[in-house]
Amino acid sequence: MTQATEVLFPTSAEEAIAQFGDGGDVTVLGGGTIVMPELTYGRLAPSKVVSLARAGLDTLEADGTSVTIGAALPIARLAELADDVTALAQCALNVADYEIRRQGTVGGNVCAGAGHDAPRGDLQGPLLALEAQARSVGSAGEATEPLEEFLAHRDGRLLLDLTFEKPAASAFAAIDYPHTHEYTVLAVTGVRTAGGETRLAATGVAGYGTRLRAAEAAGDPQQAGAAAVGDVRLGDDALASTWYREQTLPVLVRRVLAELEEAA
Repeated sequence: MTQATEVLFPTSAEEAIAQFGDGGDVTVLGGGTIVMPELTYGRLAPSKVVSLARAGLDTLEADGTSVTIGAALPIARLAELADDVTALAQCALNVADYEIRRQGTVGGNVCAGAGHDAPRGDLQGPLLALEAQARSVGSAGEATEPLEEFLAHRDGRLLLDLTFEKPAASAFAAIDYPHTHEYTVLAVTGVRTAGGETRLAATGVAGYGTRLRAAEAAGDPQQAGAAAVGDVRLGDDALASTWYREQTLPVLVRRVLAELEEAA
């Protein structure tokens, strides 16, 4: 961070919104687990940083049938949703290590772009499967929209919170092997709604997390697994090759669907 960088610490959501303004040349700092290394290595050099540490956006409301998660909520606190949204809690516990989960925020994870050597944005998968609504502000004012749409044009937007309906059941499966150093190679989340709809999403793909719509429409788990490969764009990185992800994605889809079936 250079001497020219202005660092602001709003003490309310309203203050954060005002200081963020139109988002021009502003970097939002949640827990700092992604932003600080970017600043340290000179890959990011904003003129203004808005820290959300004191902005009151670290809320978690899970009363009734819906859940609302503040953008500055530490990832570790999602474990509190283990009874209501098992997959989201499991995914959160799969993010990096305890220190990162305690420091990193939901908003920072959701808004993370592609990593340099490994995928990021683990929480995008379960939140996409849950069809979370993202509330954000920017130059065009406040908007609430599906997370999928928010991710497509999130530049210049300040994420405030995410809201979704509690599912009837959910499941999470991820590739896990030692040399990945706590990074997620590939993961699939499945959700069954109260109305019986099945939704699937994947992370560890190229770019942001992706809904597996063709897999959702398939007739059985075997077909769903095969269809999922056509739903995503995969890539090579330090963790795994495109080929490896193509081979394992159908397995994860079948595993998630089997867990949802067991929960029926």
